Amino acid sequence: MESDAYTFMDGRLHVYRRENSRYWQCSTYLNRRNHRATTKETNLALAKEFAISWYMERYAEERRRRLGLPLYETLDQERLPGDLIDRRKSVKATGPTFHEAADAFVKEAAVITAGERNPSYMKQKDTHLRVHLLPFFGDKALSEITAGLIQDYRAHRAVPREKIKGRTGKKASRSTLHQEIVTLRQVLKTANRKGWIAALPDMSAPYKKSGKIVHRAWFSPEDYKRLYEASRDRAANPKKERWRSASENLHDFILFMVNTGLRPDEALRLEYRDVSIVSDAATGERILEIEVRGKRGVGYCKSMPGAVVPFKRLQKRSGGQPTDRLFPTFQRELFNTLLDELDLREDRDGQRRTAYSLRHTYICLRLMEGADIYQVAKNCRTSVEMIENFYASHIKNTLDASAINVRKAKPTKPKARPRPKSALEEHP
Repeated sequence: MESDAYTFMDGRLHVYRRENSRYWQCSTYLNRRNHRATTKETNLALAKEFAISWYMERYAEERRRRLGLPLYETLDQERLPGDLIDRRKSVKATGPTFHEAADAFVKEAAVITAGERNPSYMKQKDTHLRVHLLPFFGDKALSEITAGLIQDYRAHRAVPREKIKGRTGKKASRSTLHQEIVTLRQVLKTANRKGWIAALPDMSAPYKKSGKIVHRAWFSPEDYKRLYEASRDRAANPKKERWRSASENLHDFILFMVNTGLRPDEALRLEYRDVSIVSDAATGERILEIEVRGKRGVGYCKSMPGAVVPFKRLQKRSGGQPTDRLFPTFQRELFNTLLDELDLREDRDGQRRTAYSLRHTYICLRLMEGADIYQVAKNCRTSVEMIENFYASHIKNTLDASAINVRKAKPTKPKARPRPKSALEEHP
């Protein structure tokens, strides 16, 4: 119980001394939170001086937090007394931490995204937090997470990780770092909804170049022919007999992907019950109708006729039970080995080719054959804008020379009209 108590600053600051204690305490209520501290003083006058100084610091701290500014400016060593400098240096930011906000985000996201995002999406968020974000931001108060600290995180992730179990980790790629910043933004948005922060800090990447569109890595028709011929030869004559099944599956995976345009994760999630062989009403060709489950939810795809044969081979080899997956695993090492042997690991711009390049190849080949870009976008479950920016921008077949090489007709000079004769010339 408090035996002595005084109020200052129009009742906003309380100075009190508890029973059986010789030190005065101070407290205030700011931003829906109680703040308390000990003055370490036995004299009331000195305790009051400390309490007023402490209250002004808390008030300034909360104000800067609401404005999204750093907690303290650089201390002016000449203008502040030494004891106040030491006190301000020792004061730590208070309030909910990033770890608390991350816990709240995980609990909310599991409920909010139910049925909207597949489980692998939330698993990825959990990995971002557990492996990278929490070790860096975890113990920091949310008010300490500023644009400068986020840039420090970018610099931290741009350096290869320290050796773990004798191996040195790779530095984060541009897309990986982007995904981690997205997770960081979602956690801070959760904190903002709960009123723990007034506004989100600026998370845009500084010094970023603007506007340059780089096309996605793909296989030109010549490169694609070399790839599927090499995979076909490897399937027929594997280097070891125990690798035959993996080689055959990889060959069919390549053909299936370039004839359907699925994303790699969509293909790996496919079950035999999701695929039907039908006769297309418009063309009369036998194609696959596929029910796709991926990042955009459930969608549909109609394949090229070239996807039917590899699908039948997969079904025959595995038995084709309805709930079995077409591709239980992706033979990534074998795929990369083929690319290395054919010198196709990178395109001419230095971009690495991956399984995603097979989807890009499908889109580019369809556009080169004159397919309608809107229909291609619907079949690939993406937007026309994405295709125009990242695929069609480098396909020369999409350019209409007759529309580009228009020439205006040169104006013809008018013939000179005869000068009318004057009255004197007509009647000499």
